[in-house]
Amino acid sequence: MQTSSPTTPEHHDHAIIAATQAWIEQAVIGLNLCPFAKAVYVKQQIRYVVSTAKEVEALVTELESELQALQAADPTQIDTTLIIIPDMLSDFLDYNDFLSLADKLLEDLELDGEIQIASFHPDYQFADAEADDIENYTNRSPYPILHLLREASIERAVEAFPEAEMIFEKNMETLRKLGHAGWQKLDLIPKTRY
Repeated sequence: MQTSSPTTPEHHDHAIIAATQAWIEQAVIGLNLCPFAKAVYVKQQIRYVVSTAKEVEALVTELESELQALQAADPTQIDTTLIIIPDMLSDFLDYNDFLSLADKLLEDLELDGEIQIASFHPDYQFADAEADDIENYTNRSPYPILHLLREASIERAVEAFPEAEMIFEKNMETLRKLGHAGWQKLDLIPKTRY
């Protein structure tokens, strides 16, 4: 019987996915930052992809492949995809620059309006916020992540959730009440990060 050692790619990917799932369970679902997340998580309709890219061109290629795979997949099997990027874009400004390429790729593939890309990063910072503002943590994740979402799924979720436009404000209030100390207690920084 063959077992994987701590240095094998499979073990590395498993640890990265486990850290991401802990973030989903404790922060995204646990703090109810996204009321739509629990259903797809419980039904195991999230595809987790650990990127092997170490340069922008390779990541664009991976993103293109995953966008096409999500479009082709049965939504009852794969509703959404998380591309987890452990080996690049650790600088938030670089990550933000990449989002422009990602949006252009959506347009080039004629998938804008069908799929959207949500952004999460360990150092996420809203445009009008200071780096250490607790509100930024609504979009802070263990690794840089590109979250591929079906527009149809978003529309169904919004229809089922009254006052969906209030989610952002509610999340800000949740994080303000939690504070930095409360976030630290969640212990979401993976041991394998960078």
